[in-house]
Amino acid sequence: MPVLLSLVVCMPGATRAQDNTPPPPSPPPSPPASDALPPAPAPLLAADRPVPWWVAFKFNAASFPHCAGAAQRRCPFGGTVQDYRLFSQQYLFTAAGGPPLGMGADCLGDDTADPLGATFGQVYDGGGAYYVIWNDQFYDAPAIRGCDGSCGAPWGHAKGMLAWNDQGQGVVLQVSTPSWPAAGSSATPRQGDGNSLGCIKDDDVEVSQHFFALALGPGDVAVVLKALANASVVTDPGNPQIVRNGGPADIQALVQSLGRTVAGTAVTDDRLSGGVRLISKPSALHVPPWQLVSATLGGVPLRVASWWAEPEIPSAPAGAPACWADGLGTPGAVEIATTGTWGQTVLGLKGGEGADFNHAKIGVSTDPARPVTVFGDMNQQGALSGNCGSSQNGRGGLFFVLEDTALHAGFSALLQGAGAPGGP
Repeated sequence: MPVLLSLVVCMPGATRAQDNTPPPPSPPPSPPASDALPPAPAPLLAADRPVPWWVAFKFNAASFPHCAGAAQRRCPFGGTVQDYRLFSQQYLFTAAGGPPLGMGADCLGDDTADPLGATFGQVYDGGGAYYVIWNDQFYDAPAIRGCDGSCGAPWGHAKGMLAWNDQGQGVVLQVSTPSWPAAGSSATPRQGDGNSLGCIKDDDVEVSQHFFALALGPGDVAVVLKALANASVVTDPGNPQIVRNGGPADIQALVQSLGRTVAGTAVTDDRLSGGVRLISKPSALHVPPWQLVSATLGGVPLRVASWWAEPEIPSAPAGAPACWADGLGTPGAVEIATTGTWGQTVLGLKGGEGADFNHAKIGVSTDPARPVTVFGDMNQQGALSGNCGSSQNGRGGLFFVLEDTALHAGFSALLQGAGAPGGP
């Protein structure tokens, strides 16, 4: 028998008297596709070129002055080009997976074609990211309660920016430059000074500096915020120029805990999702900073370049100094690099007044079996014995530790040169 099909055509405006079944409920809205979400802030080698991490070393004015080639200074994030007596924005850089450590072709921090300008610019001009900026040397732009221009102990000696999205993913940018950055968005520009590298009143581009950017996955932003709090970094959650809070509730609560000094002495030591290790020294733990790093890494011997100036901590053999604390382990030898080398040029790596000095804070393992490179906040200034709270011993800061053979080879070669003599 043939099957008879009944076809009902519902014209617009027609009733459904013959069907008393209620219409099915509307399905819940689908979550947005992942590619429809705003991208998380990331380390960028240039605009739209994200990488897991990158690092840049800016030369001092005595070794490689001005900018590379015909590049001219600009101020894309606020300020005017300063008439510094001496400056350098020439730089070396490398990133995860290559290229090898090599020269940049422009002016560091001046546009979206260089790693620093691209990474900072996505936050400053993008308008969608949340951020925290910290710096113990804002020089009253903005003013920090309890500080006169700059903030000393027990505030942390640390500088940088953390930025994230609604999903809690983002980037941390460690810098060693006084007075930069000091505003996180073009919607809240810096008042009283510039906000572009080389365009602020303080000539922070006369001496060497380092910059390190790292991608942060889910959970990492909270870990970094806890490390920042432990280090007593200088910021102000109530000032939208340097803090824009938002995103997951746990992150918002951690941001609100910043902007104060802490009295604890516990070192934090975490491995972030990308494999990078993060160590945080609290201000109240009165020990020499780079001995602490070595001990935390199991006694790895280090050669360290930092702002090495009075009160200098001399090169020291392996073993715990008098200024030490129970439970920290035993540090390996810590050698102070006083010169480095790039090509045929000798680089000054001491601290002090002049164009041949270094304000980057970099350590490399001298054990070939441990290809460790460390980017830190802290100078090797203070004491091995005597006044254990002296200088950087009595301050906090962060140290990012990478175990990468190519990175270690590049920075070991850069730090090759003379060293400071040992001392008590």
